[in-house]
Amino acid sequence: MIQEKELIRGLSSSEAERRIKNFGLNELSHKKSVSPVILFLSQFNDFMVWVLMGATIVSGLMGEKADAITILIIVIINAILGFIQEFRTEKSLEALKSLAAPTCKAYRDGNIKVINAKYLTLGDIVVLESGDRIPADGEVIESTALMVDESLLTGESVGVNKSVNKKDCNVYMGTNVLKGKAFIKVTQIGMNTEMGKIANLLQNIEEEKSPLKERLESLGRVLVILCLVICAVVTVMGIIRGNDLTEMFLLGISLAVAAIPEGLPAIVTVALALGVSRMLKRNALVRKLPAVETLGCTSIICSDKTGTLTQNNMTVKEVYMNGKIFNLNEEKLPPNPMLTRSFVFCNDCNYNFSEKYVDKALHGDPTETALIKLYFKEVGTLKGFLASGHRVFDIPFDSTRKMMSVIMKENGKEICYVKGAPERLLEKCNYIYEDGKVKPLTYQRKRQIGTFVDSMSNRALRCIGAAYKDTNIQRDDSLESNLIFLGIAGIIDPPRLEVKDAVLRCRLAGIKPVMITGDHQNTAFAIAKDLNICSTPDQVITGEDIEKMSDKELYEKVQKIRVFARVSPNHKLRIVKAFKKNGNIVAMTGDGVNDAPAIKEADIGISMGISGTDVTKEASSMILMDDNFATIVAAVEEGRVIYSNIRKFIRYLLSCNIGEVLTMLLASIFYLPTPLAPIQILFVNLATDGLPAIALGVDPADQDIMKQRPREKNESVFSRGLTEKIVVRGTLIGICTLFSFMVGIYYGWDLNTSRTLALCTLVMSQLIHVFECRSERHSIFEIKFLTNPYLVGAVSISVTMLLAILYIPFFQGIFHTTPLMIGQWLIVLFFSGVIAFINSVYLYIKVKK
Repeated sequence: MIQEKELIRGLSSSEAERRIKNFGLNELSHKKSVSPVILFLSQFNDFMVWVLMGATIVSGLMGEKADAITILIIVIINAILGFIQEFRTEKSLEALKSLAAPTCKAYRDGNIKVINAKYLTLGDIVVLESGDRIPADGEVIESTALMVDESLLTGESVGVNKSVNKKDCNVYMGTNVLKGKAFIKVTQIGMNTEMGKIANLLQNIEEEKSPLKERLESLGRVLVILCLVICAVVTVMGIIRGNDLTEMFLLGISLAVAAIPEGLPAIVTVALALGVSRMLKRNALVRKLPAVETLGCTSIICSDKTGTLTQNNMTVKEVYMNGKIFNLNEEKLPPNPMLTRSFVFCNDCNYNFSEKYVDKALHGDPTETALIKLYFKEVGTLKGFLASGHRVFDIPFDSTRKMMSVIMKENGKEICYVKGAPERLLEKCNYIYEDGKVKPLTYQRKRQIGTFVDSMSNRALRCIGAAYKDTNIQRDDSLESNLIFLGIAGIIDPPRLEVKDAVLRCRLAGIKPVMITGDHQNTAFAIAKDLNICSTPDQVITGEDIEKMSDKELYEKVQKIRVFARVSPNHKLRIVKAFKKNGNIVAMTGDGVNDAPAIKEADIGISMGISGTDVTKEASSMILMDDNFATIVAAVEEGRVIYSNIRKFIRYLLSCNIGEVLTMLLASIFYLPTPLAPIQILFVNLATDGLPAIALGVDPADQDIMKQRPREKNESVFSRGLTEKIVVRGTLIGICTLFSFMVGIYYGWDLNTSRTLALCTLVMSQLIHVFECRSERHSIFEIKFLTNPYLVGAVSISVTMLLAILYIPFFQGIFHTTPLMIGQWLIVLFFSGVIAFINSVYLYIKVKK
């Protein structure tokens, strides 16, 4: 108890100012923000961007202004997208700051004043009432039936009772008062509060690049080295043969520009953006483009329980009375007027009678609201029932007694109703009410009821017992004695109906779902077992267990664990880090402030759109708009499809570029005339690199994409035989193009005609190859031609462009081409199609076997 003088006076204004000066303001600070200008300029400090800038300069020097402008636009668009993504992540701490109560009631100079919460300081006396958000960490010094919702910090869906005599008499910034009234003395402010510790955790988590970005940077380095080598080799060999120095240099530069797939970053961006659009239609909002690809290789999903796997809606599932358990999902609860009156009258819920339905009208502890919703659906009926009695005395619930009692006056008679922990209640009961009659409660019967309680508890039900007495009612210690036992309600936060199916689909996709929760171990295990997340108790550990483990011990054990119960935000961080250290790509879902640090640490952070806090949303990479765990599976599928499509156009672009380069290199090695003019090389780059590659980015998924195991975290984008496919197919394109050119030379056609043969063969080889790239596992014969109309359209445009430079006189002069006859086209089609046909037959036979 606090001294009366201190309660009345609180701090003086001058003392409060002195303490504010010494201890600072009660607000959440964060690291100094990076200037938006610097943040934008930093987007250009990227290896692939340097490559593209080099290509821009080269194209400009060669007079190819259109190419230079296009590449420059690509660079700027990528920089803007990167800037937006990074700038938005800075909002995480600002959202966290908004959770602090903007105003509060505190004693200053002996009077209660409403002040801005940031001006609270150590030692302030704050008045809390039902519905208030707690403005700072503090110690309860006087209270009446105080219950606090701490789910934002702990994940617990059940309210916590606080009082002076309780072991835990502390309250925390950002949590809400469910009911009661209290005076608290401020003990911590700002960054020293529990909320502040979470803010600090968010600040100290380093951002990681997505696997795709790392792979593309690696690709960029290889391409730059390759380009320099190509330029040097072609130029030197041409000079040795006596060719014009300037001509050979321009040829080398053209090859270098062709070898760099400058459209790759733009195509990746387009593929990711289109994937984001598709995901939004499936209720998954992506905040960061790389998260789409990262999600596709997720191997672990760490999910918060409350509100994510469960409905965050406490519900009475079973009731014990009249000697048996009634499962409310299977049977109707028989009427028991005394049990109804006990659960409804012995209840501290607040009511909003302006609402029509009870669901919206009740405010208070979720357990107590569940008891009322068991019996009433409409507010009018509930209001009429409440009017039948008047509360004249009560003894609030406390953790020592584990009971609550009220005396109601009904029709001029006083009746005492009691509810609480069944084991404590049974100790106070001498009678039992069954089938409308009061009977003696024997020792054997108490043991039998205890067995029922154990059975319900093992099914993750929170058991609340009820009793009453209508004689010898005294307002003293004897009130809670000689009671008549009524029954027990078994309450649970039920799983979401769609989650079990989503968990199964995760398993089929090779993804391990893991539950991380602040709830009790037994409750967590029962829910997880019901959802098929885990099967045995040894797959469950608690935060207390984690505290005893070193990081190394947790790292060694974490792969076998499926449920983490009673965990703190710091525990969640350690868990995510341990999974990542084991080589997993980790997704973390959640909705509360307590989830935000782990969400930011995870490879892919997923927040809830409906129930999620702003802090969690801003820290996440993706938001589930419908709070549906099943949406994660749809997002995983989209992520896999997008990554598969990225591999497709990388395969296509690099195979084509290798074909172009080898055509020129082989000609130089065998002392043949140059098979393509520099302008023709640039045309091939323009006609085949852009639209067909973008169309591959929206290719439909293989039917079995969700039956494949997730990629390894360190898997190269060229893994699983992609390098071999690129090299072999690119080599064959180059050889066939050169053979086509040599046929023209053999028949004695002029150089322009022979080069036109080579140009058409190279273009058509690539346009046929683009259809091969639609699948790594199936041949052209097995892929439905019209399932990607965008690709058909893109190829049609490219063919039209090729025909235009062959048969329109204006373009013939620019591109040094001649119109081909039917016989010459047959040569082109043979050399461009024969390899694709043989390869498709080989794949078809291989798949059939």
